[in-house]
Amino acid sequence: MSANTKTFKHVSYLWDDAKAAELAGDEVGLLIYRSNLLGADLRLTNYGGGNTSCKVTNKDPLTGHEVEVMWIKGSGGDIGTLKKSGLAALYVDRLCSLTNVYRGIEHEDEMVELFNHCIFDLNSKAPSIDTPLHGFLPFKHIDHLHPDAAIAIAAAKEGKKITEELFGGTIGWVDWQRPGFDLGLKLKECLDASPGIRGIMLGSHGLFTWGNTAYESYINTLEVIEQCAEYLEQNYGKKGPVFGGPKLPSLDEANRKKQAVALAPVLRGFCSSQTRMIGNFSDDPRVLEFINSNDLERLAPMGTSCPDHFLRTKISPLVLELEADADLNDPVKLKEKLALAFEAYRKMYTEYYNTCKHLNSPAIRDANPVVILYPGVGMFTFAKDKQTARVAAEFYTNAINVMKGAEAISEYTSLPQQEAFDIEYWLLEEAKLQRMPKPKALSGRIALITGSAGGIGKAIAKKFAEEGAVVVLNDMNAERLEGAAEEFKKQFGKDAYTTAILDVTKADQIEKAISDAVLAFGGVDLVVNNAGLSISKTIGDHTEKDWDLLYDVLVKGQFLVTQATVAVMKKQAIGGDIINIVSKNALVSGPNNAGYGSAKAAQLHLSRLNAAELGADKIRVNVVNPDAVISDSNIWAGGWAEGRAKAYGVTIEELPAYYAKRTLLNEVILPVDIANACFAFVGGLLNKSTGNALNVDGGVATAFVR
Repeated sequence: MSANTKTFKHVSYLWDDAKAAELAGDEVGLLIYRSNLLGADLRLTNYGGGNTSCKVTNKDPLTGHEVEVMWIKGSGGDIGTLKKSGLAALYVDRLCSLTNVYRGIEHEDEMVELFNHCIFDLNSKAPSIDTPLHGFLPFKHIDHLHPDAAIAIAAAKEGKKITEELFGGTIGWVDWQRPGFDLGLKLKECLDASPGIRGIMLGSHGLFTWGNTAYESYINTLEVIEQCAEYLEQNYGKKGPVFGGPKLPSLDEANRKKQAVALAPVLRGFCSSQTRMIGNFSDDPRVLEFINSNDLERLAPMGTSCPDHFLRTKISPLVLELEADADLNDPVKLKEKLALAFEAYRKMYTEYYNTCKHLNSPAIRDANPVVILYPGVGMFTFAKDKQTARVAAEFYTNAINVMKGAEAISEYTSLPQQEAFDIEYWLLEEAKLQRMPKPKALSGRIALITGSAGGIGKAIAKKFAEEGAVVVLNDMNAERLEGAAEEFKKQFGKDAYTTAILDVTKADQIEKAISDAVLAFGGVDLVVNNAGLSISKTIGDHTEKDWDLLYDVLVKGQFLVTQATVAVMKKQAIGGDIINIVSKNALVSGPNNAGYGSAKAAQLHLSRLNAAELGADKIRVNVVNPDAVISDSNIWAGGWAEGRAKAYGVTIEELPAYYAKRTLLNEVILPVDIANACFAFVGGLLNKSTGNALNVDGGVATAFVR
């Protein structure tokens, strides 16, 4: 660690001199290093929020002359994970010369396109709207962050006065306005008026700090935020209890989770009225302190102050008028009550849009809430994917921190409604949304594939994740499950999956796995009953224990998982899919197969029965019939392969070729082939198909459905 290490109470000092020394002379490398350190501490800035930059001298590729170049986080990036590919590089003189063509604040948006004429590195990221805020300041290294402690002061009614007194005039103040060219000019004016300042507070928005080196900027940033946080801590409780004190107590953790599991699928159904959403649940102590308080009713409708918070959490949250310990087991009554709350929220949002819209405003977006507060229980957030839902929860927690601090030292002020609208429906933001890639086929879908830590199950889980679904990985074998989870984390990231130990013959483990899915994602949409085993014996050698095990896992397991997940799907009321991995043996009579074959036949007919019953709820039930999927399959462990080889008069080593040669296509069947068949049912092209069976066996004529 650095010899200059300081002790900080409210922020993390992460600078390592040895690592920094490796980057000596590489100012851009030091910018990235500093940015990653700042982004690693959520007390300093939220995910995707803030901006960092440095100015260096580079050789102009056109003239060969030395020119000043600003490297700055590009549009849409995150400083915590920033790499050089995420930076924009611009000629500083060209950027500053844009003041010659700037036509005033009414023409802000046209300046963004002109940033492209200032690009130095043609391979760099597109510049963000914050670019002039850094470019017009002369410092070599600049940090613009959204720390809760600073925003609490910036969003306080007396924020300007408090900033002046707290920092003795060493931190400037610029009143709130939208980021853009004009705000960059305002920062320059503030610095020109007080050239000795070490930073600038942006009203309701955030903080600018700087230094002549990467380390100077880093330590300056930490010191200013530390001073803000310490000031807040010293003032908590001086004006009275935080948030006016508690209005009601929280349920204990077990009962909070129980209520969340009961409620989340119903909320998800309402929030998915326009686009299918993924959920997130938080009962963080900071959230509970706010939602259980006397001031919730006053503060929640005010919404957030920082634009970054607002963009991800909407104009205000929906606060549920439900008792914390309410009986949520009657979905009909529950939906009747919630329908009124959602109708009122959608009406409020529509009125907000109609009141604030401009002639060229984009069309109204989804009017459902993003943040839903359940006093005594916790906070639900819903968004297009898990990461966005999780980040929305983090941002609203940031907003709670800001409200808490501002109320402790003054009064909290939020963005005026028109300002909030102008950010949410900013044409530049709309253009950014339009440039985003189209959703994948399974975006917004939650999949539970039993036995998904290996073989066919893992192949299906991977296919669904590749197509945008979030998945609930599960297996009886904890070690196998842990390995699959690591694999998914590396390939898809932490937000793409959750895990659960699951024996499909045990109702309590099924309930726990579904509860885990609901807490992680809000519900379940896609269920694949894949868990299985096989026993191949003559009728004489077959034991009662063999028979019971086959029927327990294959038939009872399919029944129990279907029964439990259908209950969640009905709460959501947005349909769903169940796919049962059966077998060609459900249709073909073969030797040494009485228990397994008859159990598979029972699975197949149970699928038909479920399809007939659940169609009215838009829950589709279909079947995939594999055959001889040997690769990475538990089915082939133990004595099954030996039994089948014996039945067909071949060696175990000859089995794959034997199975392939007996098919019409002479093909070996792989787990990915079964995964592709499952995706065919749920990928959008067969939405009006239910009760069907799709054979994936290379073509076995005796298994043709007839």
